[in-house]
Amino acid sequence: MKHRLSISVDEETVALIQAKLREGRNEGHFRNKSHIVEFAVKRMLKGG
Repeated sequence: MKHRLSISVDEETVALIQAKLREGRNEGHFRNKSHIVEFAVKRMLKGG
């Protein structure tokens, strides 16, 4: 089950997320901004 979270990030981070999303759309890596954030948080929490 997914839970909705609300976060605040600076403009530079938003721009980086959007750039990664555009890049990933060509390769099919990320579905949306939430997917990118979830991936990054899991990776950080796992220590990798």
